Amino acid sequence: MGPVQYIPRIRNQYAKLGYQPYQWVINPGPPPWQALSKPLAHSRLALIASGGIYAAGQIAFHHRDDTSLRAIPKTVRTSDLRISHFAYDKTDARADPNVVFPIDTLRALVCEGFIGELADYAYTFMGGIYSARRVREELAPRITQRLLAERADLALLVPV
Repeated sequence: MGPVQYIPRIRNQYAKLGYQPYQWVINPGPPPWQALSKPLAHSRLALIASGGIYAAGQIAFHHRDDTSLRAIPKTVRTSDLRISHFAYDKTDARADPNVVFPIDTLRALVCEGFIGELADYAYTFMGGIYSARRVREELAPRITQRLLAERADLALLVPV
């Protein structure tokens, strides 16, 4: 099996849903890079995922252009995770949420001492937001504010 042709798959998925073609954001240069200031084994890692994950008892994400955010405790039981997203086949993710929200893997890496600790909360949102401006001006600043409050040293971004 070769690499997943992600962009054509997303275009086809959106077309099946009757949406206008997805406009990919093209950044003007390479992303800024910041080396870790301390070893991963002494770092506090935050999980951020765009797969529409939420915990039982939280409000599900709305479809398309929902820029809301869910804070999910690092102690959440995997069986309490739910998914609401319009732009991908959720079959595998519903069978095992770790496919798009690797919380169990990260907890195991903490137990092994590979990662120092997890931030108290993971942050999730629903990808497929058409407005790059709203992501840049609304969602990204909220996530940044939360990560600073969590004293996260780094974040693992899990896109869908």
